[in-house]
Amino acid sequence: MFIGGKFHLGLRTIKTSLAVMLCIIFFQLTDRGNPVIASLGAVFALREDISSSVNFGKSRVVATLLGGVNALLYYFFLRFFDSQDIVQVILVPVFVALTIAISVGLDNKTGVIGSVATLLVIAFTIPKSESVLYVINRVVDTFIGTFFAIAINYLIKSPKEDKGASIEEKLLKIKEKEREITQLKQDIKDLRR
Repeated sequence: MFIGGKFHLGLRTIKTSLAVMLCIIFFQLTDRGNPVIASLGAVFALREDISSSVNFGKSRVVATLLGGVNALLYYFFLRFFDSQDIVQVILVPVFVALTIAISVGLDNKTGVIGSVATLLVIAFTIPKSESVLYVINRVVDTFIGTFFAIAINYLIKSPKEDKGASIEEKLLKIKEKEREITQLKQDIKDLRR
């Protein structure tokens, strides 16, 4: 679908929007608070097909856990200093570098942006009165968004996926028919004896 020439509104865009909508509805119905992290999780996780979404979803979960743990460590270190502004200028970049290094070391290069984004969002938005529970809830929010992205991709298949499934089904039917033909040829041979 095209709008005004170059601007493309495709199936992936529509599915991404639906996943974000489901996040918003879920958060409103459960009174869970702000759906921004879940919505971002859905946007990050929704890929062109279900297998890509599942693979990226796994990467996103690892990235979120890593970013969340590092944000929690950052928060604990930050509490030991009086001049938090100066410490923030030093510690946030250190934790960004640490997060990237660990992500790459875990062979999760696709999760680098997600882990750093999680770290930054939590580190810069964590209320003074919260810590562990806040981080856990933000990680759960990402899981919620990832779940909705995978669910949408499972329920709404791209034409390419449908075509691929159709081709596989037809190839299986061909193999089945070839076995039947082989069996019929054997039956004919047996009858001629």
